[in-house]
Amino acid sequence: MSNIKTNSVGIVEPQTLHFDEPLSLESGRLIEQYDIVYETYGRLNSAVDNAVLICHALSADHHAAGYHHEGDSKPGWWDICIGPGKAIDTNRFFVVSPCNLGHCSGSTGPRSIDPKTSQAYGQDFPIVTVVDWVNYQKRLADKLGISQWAAVAGGSLGGMQALQWAIQFPDMIRHAIVIASAPKLSAQNIAFNAVARQAIMSDADFHGGRYYDHNTVPANGLKVARMLGHITYLSDDAMGDKFGRELKNDQLKYDYGVEFQVESYLRYQGESFANRFDANTYLLMTKALDYFDPAEKEGGDLSAVFEKVQAKFFLASFTTDWRFSPARSKEIVSALTEAGRDVSYLEFESNYGHDAFLVHNDDYLDAFGAYMRNIEVSP
Repeated sequence: MSNIKTNSVGIVEPQTLHFDEPLSLESGRLIEQYDIVYETYGRLNSAVDNAVLICHALSADHHAAGYHHEGDSKPGWWDICIGPGKAIDTNRFFVVSPCNLGHCSGSTGPRSIDPKTSQAYGQDFPIVTVVDWVNYQKRLADKLGISQWAAVAGGSLGGMQALQWAIQFPDMIRHAIVIASAPKLSAQNIAFNAVARQAIMSDADFHGGRYYDHNTVPANGLKVARMLGHITYLSDDAMGDKFGRELKNDQLKYDYGVEFQVESYLRYQGESFANRFDANTYLLMTKALDYFDPAEKEGGDLSAVFEKVQAKFFLASFTTDWRFSPARSKEIVSALTEAGRDVSYLEFESNYGHDAFLVHNDDYLDAFGAYMRNIEVSP
């Protein structure tokens, strides 16, 4: 019996596009050739005006909705928002969800083979930024025959990409959907990323990023990095409600093993992540987060950056998100308002912290859907 729900996009198959044209990066380096893996949901209309780009966050990828096979127990990471009748309604929109350059889920990244050396890139893979991602996404749009996105949408690091799209290619985007995001990282967020990277690079199995050549994985470092990150994605209330001080066993052991349920949960999350994610990719993605600061070239004046944007904006934040707090979204709203741009902003009650944009919340989904329904597309 199928577990696929009637409002799902159903079984989806990733596609791959190869690019031979070199991509110039902000760092000054080039990626000579690369592959991009992506998924699509819905159909592109004859007017080619109903395309929506989905930008993923750090640990997500191209699989945003639907299932990869019958019996698949876990849908795509934003399945609550993408599908027939959902906020991003695939009966109206043609949705494109790519896996970013530098990732480990199929697009060219650190563990891909460098054609110059016939070995995995490892840490020789150049650091890419949000600007670089928007540039490859523009090429992807060109290949798909899309001259303008009806909307570019994402949460967290994905929201940063939506912002950058509006800035970088203002005539190619009609709406920017920026959820649980920020105009740049705070010092505290940069610090969290630095500790996570240090945990990975200090692992004896890291080998300067050349662990592929040694048939090792810096699993312990990656586990610690994920455990730290996971703590920051949740709220104190959510962790308290879920675990409290509940013991894993009936009584204390008075040793340094796992004794509390929350410890067991974090260990599980760390191990699961280390089994599916690449350490070099984690380093690269956190650097992309650190470097994002579109106002830097305008002396920190974000409103000046927004003066040339043409898109309308929908921003959402969540009350218990302390990693990308509502105050950070309000910074964007204030700058857009000062620049005279069209912006809608809502703050939602949630106990789920930064992960709230991935969790079912009727108020959030209803408001998101209402905004998307007002985006005009041809029949």
